[in-house]
Amino acid sequence: MDLLLGTIALRPYVFVFLAIFLLAGACDLGGRRTLLFAGWVWPVAWLAEFASTRTGIPFGLYHYTEDTRGRELFIANVPLMDSLSFTFLAYASFCLARFVWARRAPSSSAVALLSGVLMMLLDVVIDPLAVRGDRWFLGRIFYYPDGGPYFGVPLSNFLGWFIVGVAGVGGYLWLRATLIREPAAKSPEIVALTLVWPGIALYYAVLGFNLAMTGWIREWSLLALGAGLHTVLALVLWAIYQRPSEGLTLEKQRA
Repeated sequence: MDLLLGTIALRPYVFVFLAIFLLAGACDLGGRRTLLFAGWVWPVAWLAEFASTRTGIPFGLYHYTEDTRGRELFIANVPLMDSLSFTFLAYASFCLARFVWARRAPSSSAVALLSGVLMMLLDVVIDPLAVRGDRWFLGRIFYYPDGGPYFGVPLSNFLGWFIVGVAGVGGYLWLRATLIREPAAKSPEIVALTLVWPGIALYYAVLGFNLAMTGWIREWSLLALGAGLHTVLALVLWAIYQRPSEGLTLEKQRA
């Protein structure tokens, strides 16, 4: 219990985002599905991190410094807060993906793939900032022994985030269909914005927080690249959302 309280005190922003996820998920998916989502995504993320610190798969080889061991909760050699973060990052990406595909009657695989891409693109800002954690209040919690070409981050890291995002959301949709026995993708109804907007807001809150910290440590190139990339991404996603599917267009023409 002391370690759990210490974890919350050391990383309060993580638990603020986690609380938003739990509240938003309960309103959006319902309490049971939200717990199913977290109960699937967190072990997948932890396993990916545990494997990467030993074999380099899927994120690339890195190591936790464990400087905060005794002050926060670790599961083996992985800090709880780190793997736990994937739950709200995956959910936020899932909400944004559902909104973008809302008018296109998507398959569950399409939603999972887009969720993986969106989560990976968040990490374009998150991981380079985290590597520089000794310059802000995160602290130096991990390092890549061989560095990497993208602000010290290996490109394999981004592939790993995509894989975990797809596996997290895709696995949840499969489990929902199997255990709760409801369709993994409800189509062709349009997703109600009132259900997904808190998750979308969470996506951009996490992005905004990381961009703000990037500016705080004066990493202007990373800030400009991250802000520019996500501005273009938002415009592309909005254009996709605005364009109805061919099937819906034909139905309107017949009407």
